[in-house]
Amino acid sequence: MDFDDSSIRQAIPAVFLDSPQFEDPLLSTALGVRVTLKVETLNPLRSFKGRGVSFALRDLTPGETVVCASSGNFGQAVAYAAAARGAAARVYAHTELNPVKRERMAAFGATVIEVAEGFDAARERAAAEAEGDGVRLIVDGVDPAIAEGASTIAQELSAAAEFDTLVAPIGDGSLVTGLALGLRAYAPNVRIVGVNPAAAPTMRESWRAGQPVAVRPTSALAEGITIPRPHPEALARVTDAVDDIVLVNDDELRAGMALIERHLALRAEPAGAAGIAAIAAGRTGGERIATIITGANRNPAMGAV
Repeated sequence: MDFDDSSIRQAIPAVFLDSPQFEDPLLSTALGVRVTLKVETLNPLRSFKGRGVSFALRDLTPGETVVCASSGNFGQAVAYAAAARGAAARVYAHTELNPVKRERMAAFGATVIEVAEGFDAARERAAAEAEGDGVRLIVDGVDPAIAEGASTIAQELSAAAEFDTLVAPIGDGSLVTGLALGLRAYAPNVRIVGVNPAAAPTMRESWRAGQPVAVRPTSALAEGITIPRPHPEALARVTDAVDDIVLVNDDELRAGMALIERHLALRAEPAGAAGIAAIAAGRTGGERIATIITGANRNPAMGAV
């Protein structure tokens, strides 16, 4: 697809653009490598999702309805974008949804429909409603416009920092796909390393197998990047985007969150700290690294880190 960053940026609300990015010397010392951080949590959604979803739903019209399945942050972004355009949003989510994310989706105007059978079933319910009622369906990882919106992160990073490796969490794949799209235009020699939770290595196992693989999670700590099975379209784009996918366990995620809190005074959620966790564990390689703190909607049930 043709890449036109200027037109993408024009369609994204300013509140999601030009997020802070900097190097903290004490954190870099703790990690043993120079790291440029991009903080995507200082916006109304407390996550990076507003960029891609706002761009993908830029043509929503007043009175229209959009449906999706979400573990939380994506649903928040859909609700926010719909409300901004006078549209309605319905979000299908697992009953065990993080209560902070449930409350915030509702606060942005979404109708949250809980599905006891799990996230796969939530996906099916959202698709069935869209097919049956003729409402609009948006699927994270599938709609290429979501990744195009996320590409603006890579543009901003590469304009103001030098790095040889970019480390990012992978859930449904839109973020890492967007980063690859942006880097091909602005910094084509940068390696891209994705991070999966060891308790839910769905994308890594699928990437290795060359086809979607279902993996039953053994923990939902990193709910934002815990998916049951990647969409085939998402896997194809991720395979084209990444140089490697590494794993971090729950203890390493908690340690990454603690490093962020100690040095940056930010309370990242586990998925949001996955990049720092992987760097701290020494799994990413690179002499100058960039990474993204992607979300800060922490589940109160997880307690202190």
